[in-house]
Amino acid sequence: MMTSKKITSALISVFDKTGLEPIVKKLHQLGVTIYSTGGTEKFISDLDIPVIPVEKLTSYPSILGGRVKTLHPKVFGGILHRGDFGNDKKELEQFEIPSFDLVIVDLYPFEKTVASGATHSEIIEKIDIGGISLIRAAAKNFQEVLCVSSVSDYSEILELLNASDEGSTTLETRKIFAAKAFHVSSHYDTAIFNFMNAGVDLPFFKFSAEGITPLRYGENPHQPGQFVGNLSSLFNQIQGKQLSYNNLLDTDAAVQLISEFKDDAPTFAILKHNNACGLATRLNLSAAFSDALAGDPVSAFGGVLISNRVIDIPTAEKISQLFCEVLIAPSFEQGALDLLEKKKNLIILEQKPIAMPNQMLRSCLNGILIQDRDYKTDLRDQLKAVTAMIPSESEINDLIFASKICKHTKSNTIVLAKGQQLCASGTGQTSRVDALRQAIHKAQSFGMDLTGAVMASDAFFPFPDCVEIAHEAGIKAVIQPGGSVKDQLSIDYCNDNNLSMVFTGTRHFKH
Repeated sequence: MMTSKKITSALISVFDKTGLEPIVKKLHQLGVTIYSTGGTEKFISDLDIPVIPVEKLTSYPSILGGRVKTLHPKVFGGILHRGDFGNDKKELEQFEIPSFDLVIVDLYPFEKTVASGATHSEIIEKIDIGGISLIRAAAKNFQEVLCVSSVSDYSEILELLNASDEGSTTLETRKIFAAKAFHVSSHYDTAIFNFMNAGVDLPFFKFSAEGITPLRYGENPHQPGQFVGNLSSLFNQIQGKQLSYNNLLDTDAAVQLISEFKDDAPTFAILKHNNACGLATRLNLSAAFSDALAGDPVSAFGGVLISNRVIDIPTAEKISQLFCEVLIAPSFEQGALDLLEKKKNLIILEQKPIAMPNQMLRSCLNGILIQDRDYKTDLRDQLKAVTAMIPSESEINDLIFASKICKHTKSNTIVLAKGQQLCASGTGQTSRVDALRQAIHKAQSFGMDLTGAVMASDAFFPFPDCVEIAHEAGIKAVIQPGGSVKDQLSIDYCNDNNLSMVFTGTRHFKH
């Protein structure tokens, strides 16, 4: 079987013609017969290069508004023939079918059309049928055909053509391009499935690794890392170096957390290692930043900062005095940017108002865990008072505030808050009692007065020990899911000591 094969006949039909001209000219120079369709045919003809319309080969015009152009045995027979196999060569001669050695085809820009906000009918028309069929056919028959399926490969194919006097390709090269082609088709089908599945929610996982960004390293320098996704759809990066693996994890945590406060008064959060170390809601953003920082000014060093409001000059002046890795906000006043851009190493991200994917993925053993995001936010009309003492209006506000933070903090977790300010949290502990003690110690070490503060827990209390410890520290109100067979023990302690407690009925574990 031939491994090196001369290109004598090519089929070219592309949507994006960027970089196509030198390839076409080189093919003509090599004496290659070129077949083409529609706009590509005109493009080649305008270069004064001979081109045969596919309609002349098939004896059929483009029909149904361009939906059918190349779907014909004389096209696919020329792509799928198997050299000297059986009667293939004889049948090509019998039905006057040319054999194609090169197929250059790309696909309609489906994802760009979806992202543009186009109508449903416009999006449907960008589901390519002929193109995807040509690519799959040519890639399948890589023994005979070189398949070029993306404009990103044009420079490489031009190098190959220039490197050979006859325009020959090796079997190894054709197989590599076939793999690229199936990657293109797989990604394309995944994008279409995900669009069509919106609102249908078929229980299938479809994912494509289009847009791989190599990272400097993973969590640690000895671990290689990559990011698969499109950050530009979520942020405008105003300045700063490429986000690192750990930056990306903290940024994700920050975006998820601040989404809980998107409709609230000015709110500022500071995160470290995926957890909030400072958060406050105030009448203005500058005050929110100051009080968020006061919660833990030590951990804030090198942290990720995020706001639910435009960064103004007073806030920027305070931020500029702190070393931090990433700053995220919906927008920035120009004067604020002028100040912040002096911090050359600060990564500044302008967050776009785009919803995050509904599903979360993470690797597990030799597979993947998939779950819906935790979109449940504990609301005041869903709270169930279970103690004789009813929380005051200000305490309810703080309970909801603390619950939002607790939901986005690693389990086991306890969050202490007062006056719409995070006093401290205990995070990632193997015992809820340890989490509480950690939070109390941290709050006290930074001078936080816990008298009249509230406590939020991400899961129920199996024993009354946590409410006992909280009471001793000055806590006056508690929010927790409830559901323990020993709930009454905690309720009784609260009743005996004038504490209020509400149940949410919803657990917010975050492992």
